[in-house]
Amino acid sequence: MPSPISRHKPDFERLEARISNEKKSFLKHAADLVGRTLTDFVVNSAYEAATRVIKEHEHIRLSIKDRDIFINALQNIPAPSSKLVDAVKRYKKDVTSK
Repeated sequence: MPSPISRHKPDFERLEARISNEKKSFLKHAADLVGRTLTDFVVNSAYEAATRVIKEHEHIRLSIKDRDIFINALQNIPAPSSKLVDAVKRYKKDVTSK
């Protein structure tokens, strides 16, 4: 008995939006200028905008986190390790400052 053919279909979802005639005509004109369908133009433009927003948000969030780590390091200076102390002693012995 032959096995049924299994075809993998990519997962797609529908996205709908109601917009004014003026905005649709404007978007259609832009899509025509770059040789894309209206759907392709709108979806890709929205995706690019979403990517920028997410990157900006992550950059700001990481910057705040980095700032907090830096301030904490300044306020809570760890004691130097024995290797660091030995390195400073060697440096002072071997290097002459002018």
